Amino acid sequence: MAHLMITTPLTADLVRGALELERTGRGLVPHRLPARARAQNTDPRLAMAEAQPAGVRLRFRTTADVVELETLPTKQVYAGAPPRPDGVYDLLVDGQLTAQASVAGGHTLNVDMAIGASSLTGGAPGVVRFAGLGGQRKDVELWLPHNELTELIALRTDAPVEAVPGDRRVWLHHGSSISHGSNAASPATTWPALAATAAGVDLVNLGFSGNALLDPFTARAMRDTPADLISVKLGINVVNADLMRLRAFGPAVHGFLDTIRDGHPDTPLVVVSPLYCPIHERTPGPGDFDHAALARGEVRFRATGEPGPGKLTLEIIREGLARIASQRQASDPHLSYLDGLSLYGPEDFAELPLPDDLHPCPAAHRRIGARFAARVLDFKGA
Repeated sequence: MAHLMITTPLTADLVRGALELERTGRGLVPHRLPARARAQNTDPRLAMAEAQPAGVRLRFRTTADVVELETLPTKQVYAGAPPRPDGVYDLLVDGQLTAQASVAGGHTLNVDMAIGASSLTGGAPGVVRFAGLGGQRKDVELWLPHNELTELIALRTDAPVEAVPGDRRVWLHHGSSISHGSNAASPATTWPALAATAAGVDLVNLGFSGNALLDPFTARAMRDTPADLISVKLGINVVNADLMRLRAFGPAVHGFLDTIRDGHPDTPLVVVSPLYCPIHERTPGPGDFDHAALARGEVRFRATGEPGPGKLTLEIIREGLARIASQRQASDPHLSYLDGLSLYGPEDFAELPLPDDLHPCPAAHRRIGARFAARVLDFKGA
């Protein structure tokens, strides 16, 4: 029997985890940085990362047995690298992962990292369809692919939908590609998504692949975003981008935290240092692809820097962040410090090594998410 489908307008009250929704000729593009911040950014890699909807999901209440979402994805193809799988859409019903699907086709962004060039090939929209959900009243969350720019075109169901009241506490998080979700199996199984689901909080994930770089416009975006708890996971991108020396790092961290505090003077704020990553523990950046591995069809990373005065490594970053947090706690009782090694350390690496030498595997994402939920998301600090 054919289902009579209802098209529901895509409005802000149905979308969680985005700081801004850009209207296009077809629908909506979720952004994780507001227009003012995007206008100040000069890095195309950050422009791509913030538009990938990590942590962004549709949330609604319905009795629908069938849910369809029409989207136009933009998929990335990297010259010389193995093809990337299609992005995954995770459907959660009453908090439980129930089904997964992908949209084939869409636009293709061809990227040549060697020369820093890219080109876009146009494509057609597609539809993810979930059926057999049952006619009971339920809360549905449809998590968008964390690593694939997604333009939302239409939401169709066989029963009316309504927005779910925003009655959960909000966790605002900023971090690197690991927080973005690199090497996670799907958007609802990145470590921040798993932690948020376990704790029953609303996640706003400002994890930007390669771009947790203490940008002032990111700090201002966090300053202006309502939140009940804030965490900033800093360090790995500053090292693998070889962005600054020790002299600049400390004041930059203080300035970043000061800006957040301008809008959140008393909100619990957790400073998280880097996870364990052997290639950068004692070796500075810049980081690079392991080109010998690429020739074998593998994606792996390596550290290419040489130690020197003021150069940053993960060990130096952890010492610096611990010192900064201790200094600030004298006048900021709501600030906590969490050593990233307690989330993923050498013992975890021995059991669950980093498959590309930089990012954790799906099982490690689950472990990190469970530990963060238990140690931080009780809203009492770390």
